[in-house]
Amino acid sequence: MSDWNNQTIEEFRANEGKVGGAFDGAQLLLLHTTGARTGHERVNPLMYLDLDGHRYVFASKGGADTAPDWYHNLVANPAATVEVGTEKYEATAKPLAGPERDRIYAEQARRTPQFGEYQEKTKRVIPVVEPTAKS
Repeated sequence: MSDWNNQTIEEFRANEGKVGGAFDGAQLLLLHTTGARTGHERVNPLMYLDLDGHRYVFASKGGADTAPDWYHNLVANPAATVEVGTEKYEATAKPLAGPERDRIYAEQARRTPQFGEYQEKTKRVIPVVEPTAKS
C-alpha cells in the first residue's frame, strides 16, 4: 500500500491534483495526519466531497471491518494539513455523527456508487470527517 500511496502522491503533485488509474476523474486530496503512536507525519490520498461550502472525507477503507489508520490518527490528533490541487491549508478534523453523517455519506454514495458498496460490505458505520480550514 505504501508504494501505491507514494506513486499516487507523486502523480497528484506533478499534475496539480489530477491522477489516473483508480482515481481517474475523481476528486482527490492529500490528507496529512500525525501518527497516533509514532508522532510521524502520514500522507494519504483520499476521495472527497465538497457540498454546501464544506469538504468531507470518508474512512471507508474499501468496506473493511476496521477503520483506516488515518482516521485513528485524526481521532487522536485532529490537526491536519490538506492538499487540494495546488492549494495547501491547515485544518481541524471533526468526525460527523447521526443524521448529518448519514446525509453526507448518502450523497457521496449517490455520486460515487462504490461508497454505497463499501458500506454494504461492513457492519461498522463508515465515518465521515470534515476537515475545516483553520482561520
